[in-house]
This record gives sequence, structure tokens and C-alpha cells, in this order.
Amino acid sequence: MAAQRAGQRKTSRYVVPVAVAGIAAATIGLVPALAASGDPDLPEITAQQLIEKIAASDTQTLSGTFKVSTDLGLPALDGLLGGLAGGMGGADSGSGEGSADPSAQLSKLVSGTHTLKIAADGPERQKLTLLDGKEQYSLVHNGDDVWAYDSASNQVFHEKGAGAGAEKGVPAPDEELPASPKALADEVLKAAGDTTSITVDGTANVAGRDAYRLVVAPKQQGSTVESVTITVDAATGTPLKFTLASTSGGKPVVDAGFTKVDFGRPAASEFAFTVPEGAKVTEGDEAGKDAPKDLEKEFGKSPEELEKAFGDFGLGGGDANGPEIIGEGWTTIAAFDSGAPAPKTEDVPKEAQGFMDALGDRVSGKFGSGTVFKTKIVNALMTDDGKVYVGAVTPQALVDAANSAK
Repeated sequence: MAAQRAGQRKTSRYVVPVAVAGIAAATIGLVPALAASGDPDLPEITAQQLIEKIAASDTQTLSGTFKVSTDLGLPALDGLLGGLAGGMGGADSGSGEGSADPSAQLSKLVSGTHTLKIAADGPERQKLTLLDGKEQYSLVHNGDDVWAYDSASNQVFHEKGAGAGAEKGVPAPDEELPASPKALADEVLKAAGDTTSITVDGTANVAGRDAYRLVVAPKQQGSTVESVTITVDAATGTPLKFTLASTSGGKPVVDAGFTKVDFGRPAASEFAFTVPEGAKVTEGDEAGKDAPKDLEKEFGKSPEELEKAFGDFGLGGGDANGPEIIGEGWTTIAAFDSGAPAPKTEDVPKEAQGFMDALGDRVSGKFGSGTVFKTKIVNALMTDDGKVYVGAVTPQALVDAANSAK
């Protein structure tokens, strides 16, 4: 596992020069609102009451199908991230396509539209299946075992022991399933504060269930978040759908919701796993051992050369005291010193330089000059002298923050 972690740390320094900053606030300030009329016709409820209903939800068993669509406003990532994730570990990771390791397969969810089947029976048994055309990828947590199977390559990943699931994207006993609407809703509600408006905006029907629509939106100017809509099951308080909209318009950044859901207990056989005949099995402690040579094959440079070319970017290093927090609420900016100036163009691998050019715009100001790397939600300014400013804010807000630091 040490080799895998080392590969992950080194790869993270040059995959994408953008750090994701969470939206934080200290207190919860709610704007009471009554549910607007709509279909279905449900009793009126305030935002506070609906949040309390979500908090009181204790759904332990469910099964269903949900669709996740992600549009970060990035160039196509499947090829780049798939290859790099394959280099970070997993069976036959050199190809980037044949690995059953969750760290490689679940990276597909960062772009495009995907359909998943999910089943849960308490904290000890969960199953997630990613459907990709005729092929399937399944991730099963059953007690002390985590199994993953990629039908395309007929490969199996297995890890045993406490905490194995958490390392591979499977929830620990006290956590929700990855990418579920409830997990996403919890993150947004934790970020609510005086800078936030929370209202109930009518009702809806999701997967055949009557539900309320909870809308969370920033009061501040300068955020890239337009709103977050959480559609909550009226009977159980379980979030059924999550939509994140950007101020840039267009498709939602994230639109994740159930198309079918059943709160009954899944059959025990749903979580049983048998290694398919002829499948190659990789144990967790073997994954990642070939990461260095896989990365060199991918880019034509060793991890050490790539690390030197890109610097640290402040990920896993840089300022030992952590980032400086500028502003509050939805316009919070994290600032830190990467410890290295921006790499020279001639020192950057061609594949990575093309990716950076597609993301970045050159900017200048009192701080000097630098590059703003953009998505529809998170933007980051990297100055030429190695300072980094990142947040869910506009590029101009990042420039203003850099100028104020001078």
C-alpha cells in the first residue's frame, strides 16, 4: 500500500493544477419559506423543518437506479484521467482501461452521464454497479471484504481488513454511499451560513416518490454557484435528487438523482461475490507497485522528472501551516504557496501542457502575472512565482485577492 500511496501523491502533483476548496461557513442561517403550490400536493413545510427531516432520516436499506451527469466545463477528461488513474494503481494498470481498482474506474464519474445501480443493507453491506454499455463495473462491500469486478477485462480487485472500503471509495460504516444524493446534500447543508439563502421551492415527483424541493443559494456576489437544489422524499426525508447549477448557465454542473428506488431490504445474495471463471485477481496490497514505470510509459518521463517539471503545486506539500483563508461563505478563497515557481513550457510534458492550455487563461495585475485554471465551479489562479489562489469564485475575484496580498 505504501507504493500505491507514493504513486498517488506524486501523480496528484501534476494531473490537474487545480485544488478544490470547500465552501465553508461557521453558522446556519435559514430563510423560512413555505412550500409553493405544485404537483404533488403536500403539506406546507418550512426550510428549517425540511432540513430537520433530512437530519432525522435513518434510511438503512434501499435499492435502486440513479443517473449522474457531470459537466465541469472541462475538455474531455476520460482519456487523460483514465490513463493517469491507471498509473496510480490497479491490476494491469499500464493500459489504464483494464483495471478493477476503484481508484481507476470511479474516475469516470468526473465527466459525462452515467447510470448506476445501488443497494444497501445497513453499514456492513453495500453494492454499486456502474453500467457502461454492455460492460459493467461492480463494487461490493460485504463485512470485512471489498470486491470490485470489471467485466470488460475480466479482472477482480480484492481488499480485506478494516478501513479497506474507505480507501477505495466504499463508505466506512458511518458514511453514506459514494456520490449518493444524501451524501451530496449533507455536504451542502454543512456549508450553509449567514451568506446563504435556503428556501423550499415547491414539490416534485422523483422515481415515483412525492418530494419537496429545497433550494440553497448564495447571497453573495462573486460566487460561481447559482444554486443547489435538493429534492427530498416527503415520507422518509431521504434526498432523492441533487442538482448543482453554475452562474455560467448551461447544463447543471452535477445532476444526480434516482430514477428508481425501493426502501425495502435487498436480498442477501445481492452482496455475495464469487470470482468469475478465469478472472485475474489483484489484492489491494499489490496495487500500485508498478505505478512509477506506468507513469514513465504514459508520459515518457519518470515521476521524479515530472515532479521537477511541475513543482509541488501545494498538494501534499508547500505551506506546512495550511492555506490562508480569504473571505467567507460562498466566496471563500484558499491561498497558499506551492513552494515552486510555475514550470517553464519547455519542461512540461506535451500531453499535460495541452491540457493546461485548454484550462488556463493568462492574467496579470499588481501581483505580477499568472494563469487562471477554470471550471464551471472551481477556479484557481497560479502566479508565476508559485502562489496559488483557489475557490468557487470568479477569476476576477482570484485576481483581486492576489492583488490585495501585495
